[in-house]
Amino acid sequence: MLRGLIFDVDETLVYYEGYTLKRWYDEVGRPTMEKLGVVLDWETFRKIVRGELSRKYVEHFGIEHVKFWKAMDRANRVYRERLLSEGRIRPFPDVEALRELKKLDLKLATVSNASQDNTELVLKAFDLDRYFDVILGKDYLYLDGVKPNPYLIRKALNALSLNPEEVFIVGDSSNDILAGKNAGIKTVNVIRFERVPGADYYVRDLWELVEIVKGALHAPTDR
Repeated sequence: MLRGLIFDVDETLVYYEGYTLKRWYDEVGRPTMEKLGVVLDWETFRKIVRGELSRKYVEHFGIEHVKFWKAMDRANRVYRERLLSEGRIRPFPDVEALRELKKLDLKLATVSNASQDNTELVLKAFDLDRYFDVILGKDYLYLDGVKPNPYLIRKALNALSLNPEEVFIVGDSSNDILAGKNAGIKTVNVIRFERVPGADYYVRDLWELVEIVKGALHAPTDR
């Protein structure tokens, strides 16, 4: 029986006006790396973010990888604060559906590849944190545990005291869908910008998700 939902945050619950990863790399990432004495070219950086290269790759340049990524996250914090002050981070209109989902007595969590600090910053800016029992950002003890690795999803399951078969994961990207599959969880693709192959369910907005959840809650169970 369905007892919980795990949500992605960026581009699933909130969106960034004018943001692309390449633009972030040019405006924030590369200048921060230069201060650290490390410069990853765009293609290498993209591969690390997508999980094609380990985050420990930066140690080839003589810097401890946790130190490197913490510095990048601090720079990202400043960037996000600026976007918030400019009104360029906004919640999707359908996040009001979270209130309806909470009424269904479900446990809710968010799992983000952003840092804990940056994830909480954005959720709190729009009072979305009140809907979630668990909020998880990337773990500095295991930086390669970000999606599509199932590590953070399993961490959320443990925190919620739920089993994989009791949960759906909801996200906009292939990383979300793959992470769910890797964790043995049913997946819901919110089609914000693209339809991701392989999801169990597809919805155009979170109100459609509410209907799918209600159907799952009322579905007969095998005895």
